Amino acid sequence: MSVSAAANQENAGWKKKAVRELTEYLMNAAYLIFFFGAFVWYKRLVLAQHQISYVHYGIVIIKALILAKVILIGDLVGLGRRLEDRPLIYPTLYKAAVFTVWAGLFSILEETVIGLLERKGWVAGFDELRRRGAYGMLAECLVTFVAFIPFFAFRELERVLGEGRLHKLFFRPGIAVESTRPSDPSQSK
Repeated sequence: MSVSAAANQENAGWKKKAVRELTEYLMNAAYLIFFFGAFVWYKRLVLAQHQISYVHYGIVIIKALILAKVILIGDLVGLGRRLEDRPLIYPTLYKAAVFTVWAGLFSILEETVIGLLERKGWVAGFDELRRRGAYGMLAECLVTFVAFIPFFAFRELERVLGEGRLHKLFFRPGIAVESTRPSDPSQSK
């Protein structure tokens, strides 16, 4: 193989990986925007009953985009891979818990960086956590954990079934029917 052909093949591999990672990032972000957006609307409707306005809708998109990147970073460093040889419920719940803590740590880091940019110092992240209070933090962690359970359940299914298989089962007509048919006609009874 010539040097230019090898370079072209390496370029094509790099582009394919970039497209795959961007697609994964956008799918993660879309799920998180949907889930956290629903939660924000729930919060808005509950507060509206008490004549309290709530208009922090754009924050959901920014947080979801950041959290989707945090998830990719966690995947890159191998976070949560400990129980992947066990039944799917174990790695699903384990990853949901580990990534909830991971997201919480990045939230503290985010507030610290914002505090530094606003000249509030290194303790700004912890001040924000103290301002939210224990109940606010617990509620945010609970919602994040619950959001992560179906998120990681589908990712674990994708890992076990093979890349692209789950997408085909959900979005290609006839695939789900084909996969439930026995391959041996004698097994159909």
